[in-house]
Amino acid sequence: MSKLTVTPVTGAQYDIGAGDYQATVTELGGSLRRLIYRGQPVITGYEADELPPAGAGQLLAPWPNRIDGGRYAFDGSDYSLELSEAARGNAIHGLTRWANWQPAGSTADEITLTHVLHGRPGYPFCLEMSVSYSLSAATGLQATVTAWNAGSRQLPYGTGSHPYLTTGEPLVDPCSLELPAARWLPIDDRGIPSGPAQDVTGTQFDFRSPRPIGSTSLDHPLTGLTRDQSGRAWARLASGSVQLGLWAGPGYDWLQVFTGDALAPGQRRRALAIEPMTCPPNAFATGEGLLTLAPGDSVSHSWGIEVLQS
Repeated sequence: MSKLTVTPVTGAQYDIGAGDYQATVTELGGSLRRLIYRGQPVITGYEADELPPAGAGQLLAPWPNRIDGGRYAFDGSDYSLELSEAARGNAIHGLTRWANWQPAGSTADEITLTHVLHGRPGYPFCLEMSVSYSLSAATGLQATVTAWNAGSRQLPYGTGSHPYLTTGEPLVDPCSLELPAARWLPIDDRGIPSGPAQDVTGTQFDFRSPRPIGSTSLDHPLTGLTRDQSGRAWARLASGSVQLGLWAGPGYDWLQVFTGDALAPGQRRRALAIEPMTCPPNAFATGEGLLTLAPGDSVSHSWGIEVLQS
């Protein structure tokens, strides 16, 4: 009798490494399951046989965040998506994070996975996607997400990623946070924007100069990002001698920042989600920041994480 082969719920595991960095990417969702620096976690990780807790490390496409009621209009037609966040009546975080992604090439320090999103109710388009995760001993992680319209008609598109950063502190409260964002977006109790983006000056959302998170509760999109000469917007989280940097490349015009107050007690405020997004919540309905890809068009976006001090 042959021995039963047990497959973990996140599918095949792909390990890469460079210098003091190690990472693991999963077949399920093309997700970043683990990022380690000198043996210490840089993001909230999880086991291969465990689903990503609270979306940890997931790639979000063809939209990030939420669509109000799952309804939107595009190119003269109305569409209705499955309400994947049923308790709030929203469609959340796209259609690819629970799909199988296939390896398309790898080296010791890089892995590329691909997925074809065929049409379905609410999104009757054909989108080919790839995600490449690479590690550098000098600069840490870079993730590059590429989407191609492989179908016969134009389609709506947005993307985001969902890493939770951790400096090793048991809670994020004493951590110092720096965010290069000049405006914050009000949201209602369902996570849907309730008004236009507002100036952060004088509000709890102003982290343009680093300061402790303290008791601040965050689950908000921020924009108006300041960028360096290479076009990267840097968010920084620090405690003690550890400083982490998350950068969002051109096209990632929003950062969703989440202190995790709504999570289960064992996860609440244990790490800080800093999510690069190409568009804000409900962009399929409002059109704000939404990308339109014509047949044959493609677009790529990159983001990354670097340990700046340890």
